Amino acid sequence: MSNSRRELIQAAGAVVAGAAVVGVAKADEGNQVRLFPGFKAAKIETSGATINVVSGGQGPPLLLLHGAPQSLATWHLIAPKLAKDYTVVAADLRGYGDSSKPADGEKHINYSKRAMALDGVEVMHHFGFDKFAVVGHDRGGRVAHRMTLDHVDKVTKVAVIDIVPTYKLYHNVTREFATAYYHWFFLIQPAPFPETLLNNSIDFYMGRGIGEAHAEYVRCFKNPATVHAMCEDYRASASIDLEHDEADMNRKIECPFLTLWGERGAMGRLYDVLAAWRERAVNVSGKGLPGGHSLQEEKPEETLAELQAFLKA
Repeated sequence: MSNSRRELIQAAGAVVAGAAVVGVAKADEGNQVRLFPGFKAAKIETSGATINVVSGGQGPPLLLLHGAPQSLATWHLIAPKLAKDYTVVAADLRGYGDSSKPADGEKHINYSKRAMALDGVEVMHHFGFDKFAVVGHDRGGRVAHRMTLDHVDKVTKVAVIDIVPTYKLYHNVTREFATAYYHWFFLIQPAPFPETLLNNSIDFYMGRGIGEAHAEYVRCFKNPATVHAMCEDYRASASIDLEHDEADMNRKIECPFLTLWGERGAMGRLYDVLAAWRERAVNVSGKGLPGGHSLQEEKPEETLAELQAFLKA
């Protein structure tokens, strides 16, 4: 690479990093509340970020964490029903939705699952809960996995949707996985390469989803800071998160663990999901459901029923 090209990329990277700190998208709390009838929107200051949440219901505490390229809006079809029996807190992960976009940090540390897990614990403490159950989809499931290891005394039960452990995926790369999850390798490229391509084609990248939730995802990802934060999330997963996972390979999750996966998705097709999680947790149950990756949106009633049964057991 020529010096001029390298300097151009470094300069553009500085612009992207600056955008990550400042941000340009405006929150739409009114729309969030419409998606979650009876819930209240709030911004919670943690030790490392400002986390956007909606909360509602009463009963035992339950934290919901979304995936990428989504936001807390992904839970809008099941959270109000869960709120009949639980105090539900749905949070935008740092960098996503209307949460703040911290600076990257050394080795992408500020977008590590450890940092995101601490956000979740501090958010729940804000609401008065020092013990709680957590459900995570996609990236949120990876945060939940880390949370059970870093905060053993906080998490009472954990459910993850359509994932297997990050460490297993990166250490068993196959052509089939790389094809289905190409973005895992695209988004980890140095800034501003993936950011530039995504920012020039957000609508195309986000696809033709339907409904208010998809409109929320698109709104948030039209903020270049959100795009950069998502890339940092994936860069962390391919670096600092693997270091954290390596250090914990001899530890197993001890609380009850539920894994759900889409029978039409890549996880269920390429992996024995139950076996993968039984390598990392003691008390694992789960099943495939007739859907794809985002079961909470594609098959909300079936997903809700499985979560309710697990949480009440």
